[in-house]
Amino acid sequence: MKIIGALLILSLVLLATATSCSREDFESFKQKFARTYYDDAEESRRYDNFCNTISKNERLRVEYPTAEWGITQFADWTEEEFKSILAFQQPSDAEETNSTAQSVNSGNPPSSYSWLSYSKSVVTPVYNQGQCGSCWAFSATENIESMWALAGHTLTELSMQQITSCDPYDDGCGGGNPPTAYKYVMQAGGLDSYSSYPYQDGLGQKLPCKFNKANIVAKISGWNYVSQSASQEANMVTKLYQNGPVSVCVDASNWSSYTGGIYPASACGKQLDHCVEAEGYNTGSSTPYWIIRNSWGTSWGQKGYMNLQYGKDACGVAQEATQVTI
Repeated sequence: MKIIGALLILSLVLLATATSCSREDFESFKQKFARTYYDDAEESRRYDNFCNTISKNERLRVEYPTAEWGITQFADWTEEEFKSILAFQQPSDAEETNSTAQSVNSGNPPSSYSWLSYSKSVVTPVYNQGQCGSCWAFSATENIESMWALAGHTLTELSMQQITSCDPYDDGCGGGNPPTAYKYVMQAGGLDSYSSYPYQDGLGQKLPCKFNKANIVAKISGWNYVSQSASQEANMVTKLYQNGPVSVCVDASNWSSYTGGIYPASACGKQLDHCVEAEGYNTGSSTPYWIIRNSWGTSWGQKGYMNLQYGKDACGVAQEATQVTI
């Protein structure tokens, strides 16, 4: 074991030494992600951040080879900037409504399933929360969108901006959680459509509430916890298959450079800081995994999605899992 450990350390040292960070790569990054900087000093800082990311990714490839690590839109950010968009807050006053969800699929769940391939479209396109810590509002909205469609309605993109700006229980770009977002939606009477109240908080500032009750297009009657502990992860599979996608909150502090493969449980902790959506699973794979939809746009991950290891409560995925009822 000591020899293996020494070889791993040597490999990391050699990789760090061999890591190349060129101006050409940085220029390509700037062009791909339409980066412009205030002045030469800022560009120099961003280039340093970019080089640090390159070095970190080389280490991650050795430590966690089941996942793929590369350049995303976060490559020139500092760790502090990245953490600013991770803004889950533990719910304190939301009460589970214990509503009964209407099952869409019956019987025992198969070894793999995805709502992305359901017979009708029930999942909206991947969104981008930008520099606002509104992941919780996106996760809640995405769950309502899918469950509304599965209840027999037309799939409609809904307004996460309404939740971000108008929910009095949460803190807009400063953070929140799906349970209190659901509580707000029920008290407001429902959600506006994205087309009439689009998302505008991408730069990180909370905008004034402009919700018009006359524009409501979707409503919920309640919500349920699907899982609140690692021991209930298998229950998440059953509820996802029978009822629909599941809102989950996770520890995403190491997700910034993920570009593919299966993200292992060993690569993250369980300090919840981000909320996403579980759209499917594959428990029959040699390394079982969840199919996770994120809200960082399609340039991150696998066109906005991630395969997250199943069965290990990876990143705390089973700690705060919820579904709404229509």
